[in-house]
Amino acid sequence: MTRYIPHFVGGKQLEPTGGRVADVFDPSTGQVQARVPLATADEVRAVIENAADAQPAWAATSPQKRARVLMRFVDLVHQNMDELARLLSSEHGKTFDDAKGDVMRGLDVIEFCIGAPHILKGEYSTEAGSGIDVYSMRQPLGVVAGITPFNFPAMIPLWKAGPAIASGNAFVLKPSERDPSVPVRLAELFLEAGLPAGILNVVHGDKEAVDTILTDPRIQAVGFVGSTPIAEYIYATAAANGKRAQCFGGAKNHLIVMPDADLDQAADALIGAGFGSAGERCMAISVAVPVGAETADALVAKLTERLGELRVGPGMQDGVDYGPLVSAAAKARVEGLIQEGVDAGADLVADGRGLVVAGHEGGYYLGPTLFDHVTTDMSIYREEIFGPVLSVVRAADYEEALALASDNPYGNGVGIFTRDGDTARDFAARVNVGMVGVNIPIPVPIASFTFGGWKASGFGDLNQHGADGFRFYTKTKTVTSRWPSGIREGASFVMPATTGEGH
Repeated sequence: MTRYIPHFVGGKQLEPTGGRVADVFDPSTGQVQARVPLATADEVRAVIENAADAQPAWAATSPQKRARVLMRFVDLVHQNMDELARLLSSEHGKTFDDAKGDVMRGLDVIEFCIGAPHILKGEYSTEAGSGIDVYSMRQPLGVVAGITPFNFPAMIPLWKAGPAIASGNAFVLKPSERDPSVPVRLAELFLEAGLPAGILNVVHGDKEAVDTILTDPRIQAVGFVGSTPIAEYIYATAAANGKRAQCFGGAKNHLIVMPDADLDQAADALIGAGFGSAGERCMAISVAVPVGAETADALVAKLTERLGELRVGPGMQDGVDYGPLVSAAAKARVEGLIQEGVDAGADLVADGRGLVVAGHEGGYYLGPTLFDHVTTDMSIYREEIFGPVLSVVRAADYEEALALASDNPYGNGVGIFTRDGDTARDFAARVNVGMVGVNIPIPVPIASFTFGGWKASGFGDLNQHGADGFRFYTKTKTVTSRWPSGIREGASFVMPATTGEGH
């Protein structure tokens, strides 16, 4: 019997009323393993109403008590880690260990959010004027929402929900309908940890649900991660409806390999960052930029050797390096781009098409693919492939390599491998990209820093997690106060000032 994944609203599973459902596939076999409801606009509005009813009491709860709920949640996630990883792997396709990493990177942010009592502190100034004190406080927005992608079904919902909940908001999560089980299970664990019913709600859906979230006046802010066209749409629509928006889009991450780099280290980094999770990461390295012909030839040789050692198979199978793509459509799209690269004249060093995994012939598998002599006018360079495909774009010198990353329309992440400190320092200062790695291929910051790309990779003024996460989900109120001292001064018609006479 096919498993059914319900909405989670008001602290309980909620049966749908709209009748529309979507299939949830097992990417390793290509078989339907579950079905998920697609909420109607009325159903989404009911979820928002439930959240709005619950939020005031949660906002009135002290930050310390809210933090204790997060502490208990962290413990519960650790106790249920294997279950979460198995669920995640079965619906996304990533390996068991990679699935655990997905959950753990989400927990990193929750652990940072346990410090909310300190982060939410305001400022205080005495004697801003004669007998006048000024202080500020950070207050929750109310009901906020997150629209999250398939490729990190634990991490990104937790990145969004953690600071929102810790700040006193109620949170409505619309996860990807491709792998919806883990978000529901995380919501159940939050409830078990003591989070009041209605503060974290999970509603499944497609564009109808998204548009309802974007237009309902009770939603005060929307966080999104996904493709750039959708990020642009959500950002514009949310802003047009008076909401804050924090939207992160696609990427085309470069890794520059200088002639002085440790080429074995660089090759290992490119293999892991380019092909891990089948390349379905917004921080995946999809473009290698060796500087100089000698560096390029040596790097391509090392990459080719390592590609032959990669094992592709079901995520729960021991010894597998990466699993299938998430869907048949995703596989077909990547295969189409590979063919476009061939047709454009790129050198196809390794072709991952046609891979068949014994016993899992219907799975969405694609072997590691490597292109050399890629040029910037080719679609395999211009587009985010989101699959296990690495393109080598050769640069004659450092300045050309720097320009490649800086001039690309995307600006999510970039890396440089070098032994030279001056080069690394210059690169970090000058490259026009939001997150930079020095001898690190995937420069995802730790939770106390913020995560965010530039250019077409990010829309909005504030990034994810770190201090920005709390700034995004709160508003600042500033109070100027004076207690009567018994001295009557009479009416003043002069603009108050803090210098000279008066107040």
